Amino acid sequence: MKLKVNVIVLFAVILFAGCAGAESRTVTRPNIIYLMADDQNFGSVGCYGNPEVKTPNMDKLGSDGVIFDRHYNTTSICAASRGSVMTGMYEYKTGTNFDHGNMKPQIWAKSYPMLLREAGYLTAFAGKFGFGVDGKGLCENDFDVWGGGPGQTTYQTARNKSMAKYAKEYPHSTLSYGAFGQDVIREAVKQNKQFCLSISFKAPHKPASPDPQFNHIYKGKTFTKPANYGRENGEHLSEQSKQGRQYERFTSWGYDKEYDQVMATYYQQIYAIDVALGMIRDELEAQGVADNTVIIYTSDNGFLCGAHGYGSKVLPMEESSRVPLMIYDPRSPSAGKKLRSTALTGNIDFAPTILELAGLPIPENMDGVSLLPLLKDPSVDVREQMAFINVWGTVPTQSLTVLTKNMKYTYWWYGNDTMEPVEDLFHLVKDPLEMTNLAGDPKAADALNMMRDRYDTELKKWKEQAVSYNNYTKYGKLFDRTIPWQEK
Repeated sequence: MKLKVNVIVLFAVILFAGCAGAESRTVTRPNIIYLMADDQNFGSVGCYGNPEVKTPNMDKLGSDGVIFDRHYNTTSICAASRGSVMTGMYEYKTGTNFDHGNMKPQIWAKSYPMLLREAGYLTAFAGKFGFGVDGKGLCENDFDVWGGGPGQTTYQTARNKSMAKYAKEYPHSTLSYGAFGQDVIREAVKQNKQFCLSISFKAPHKPASPDPQFNHIYKGKTFTKPANYGRENGEHLSEQSKQGRQYERFTSWGYDKEYDQVMATYYQQIYAIDVALGMIRDELEAQGVADNTVIIYTSDNGFLCGAHGYGSKVLPMEESSRVPLMIYDPRSPSAGKKLRSTALTGNIDFAPTILELAGLPIPENMDGVSLLPLLKDPSVDVREQMAFINVWGTVPTQSLTVLTKNMKYTYWWYGNDTMEPVEDLFHLVKDPLEMTNLAGDPKAADALNMMRDRYDTELKKWKEQAVSYNNYTKYGKLFDRTIPWQEK
């Protein structure tokens, strides 16, 4: 009898421990919200130092969490950037971009939405998916709740098939995504499941079409031009960078003569995203899950907005490659302390970060690293260097860049009878506006050689790891500094 009682007690202890462990896992496994604008640069947010814009919800998110001051996209074109966000890999490993081809199913299988759904998360996506997967298209069947669309989607909610039910109340798409987020939160609470909500806003992507209900926000306002604005501040930049559409769009998009009007429209579109962010945060509070929900806010790439006399994106300049990033984890000791991080981070880091938040292992194929250590201590670093890639668009503009916390080096490989390959070297701490190319400065010779070595390291990875399809292997030769352009 005594043995029987002991066995019963032991079973009860084991059962209690198991239940406690399950409860602990449930409590520590947060909901995750990943929000991404389209073409929003770091200068468009108040907490990044622009007093002329109104972004109260973004500013509050940054104040509640950690603001990242040195966050870059490893590409600055939407299809490739989004592929890297989902998979945690550089473009040459995702094999995905407009001119190259779709993602392969085996790559997509290790993306964060797929891995979180397998782990029991309710997964939802809305907005511009941005790329295709062979045999799957936009992968709408790989999410529990779908509000995504093909191509660029549209600002008219009624024309976005998966979002049409929101059109009556929210005819402009930006706020419809806020409403979608609210519905996903309610559904996850109803099902008593952790959720991973990913929203890719169309705004502020051109052609500009702001929500008219916010016309008053910047009506008649003038804006201070950045100190590197205009063609006169781009004369020192490479001829290669001036061969693509980014150069002519300084004039064709009105940055030269209609700067205030163009920027008012740009900022108005971002203001609507800010309102949608507020809608989502309000719903988290209303449903009682705010204290266990991590929010990540960023953009797929930046926007040049007249800097150096350029428009659009794609190029490795700060305005097009560096973007806002705010992460708020209410469970973190950093929460509410108004902290900032100068660590070098990239869009390849989102998938590893999200996986670690969910308590899942990070696949070895991922190039990114988890940013959770920076939420605990924003003063630490997570890497020494990172690559920035452009293999899209006009051939002369295609290039490889290597970044450190302090320096940026680009090798412009393209040459012809009138154009020689050149190097860019900028000290980003001393020269954040990239006004002085140090590549030809004898005093910077040591720094140049160091960055050349770092560049060669990144190119070596490309040569060893690039997918064998979708035309990525050729860049191992094109970007090689040791091969004359005549041989390429």
